[in-house]
Amino acid sequence: MSEIGAFEAKTHLPRLLQRVEAGERFVITRHNRPVAELIPFRPRDSERVQSAIAGLKAFQKSHSLGGLSVRRIIEDARRF
Repeated sequence: MSEIGAFEAKTHLPRLLQRVEAGERFVITRHNRPVAELIPFRPRDSERVQSAIAGLKAFQKSHSLGGLSVRRIIEDARRF
């Protein structure tokens, strides 16, 4: 992954976007510190997202905290 300064990224944005469309990735830096990543867009896989949500809901129905609430667990843990 290539690094590019923020000023250079701003100056050459159209050219960078063409390269990103082709699959390249860039880390944008400011004063040699990474601040952003420029990567190709990936559309969301809504079928996979819905499957994950269904799995979490099924897990929630099949597991319990034995009558405890999450709030109670947090409050008890704060005492220590």
